[in-house]
Amino acid sequence: MTPALAHTPVLETARLVLRAPVAADWPAWRDFMASDRAQFVNALARDDVSAWRAFGHFIGHWVLHGFGQFVITERQSGAVLGSAGPWFPLGWPEKELGWLLWRPEAEGKGYAFEAVSAVRDHVQNDLGWNGAVSYIAPDNLRSLALAQRLGCAHDMAAATPGGLADVQVWRHPIARADNDGNLEAYA
Repeated sequence: MTPALAHTPVLETARLVLRAPVAADWPAWRDFMASDRAQFVNALARDDVSAWRAFGHFIGHWVLHGFGQFVITERQSGAVLGSAGPWFPLGWPEKELGWLLWRPEAEGKGYAFEAVSAVRDHVQNDLGWNGAVSYIAPDNLRSLALAQRLGCAHDMAAATPGGLADVQVWRHPIARADNDGNLEAYA
């Protein structure tokens, strides 16, 4: 029997399945963390031991909070593309929606937008969140563009997590995705 997180939701979109992390995701995570793609995540997790600890944090968040980062997989092939989901570790001033595309070939296809839209709907409708932020490094241009596409507003007055002084806070609107994946704001 392979251990797995129990009672975690699965989110599905037209092209994606978002599920809890499993042990088989470790090689994709390790390779991502060893690459330059992880430069905005944690510069210290470049070796296997640090990446393993980060992966444990990634999985443990689900156990400690009952929610966490989903692994983004392509519906047709099952390929692991990255992660997206709610995040609220100790020391974070606000609940966050985070995203990472682990593989360069996943970029530019709208996968992150599709995944975060589904996650945002999930945290509002299923978890009862009435807002969230995303902490983004100012030179992470792709994530900044995604935050803007998602309708987020740069909140220069918001607090940042300890140890992340060089990040911007992007506040998500309270919104819901319609059946076509378009965001509709509501009060």
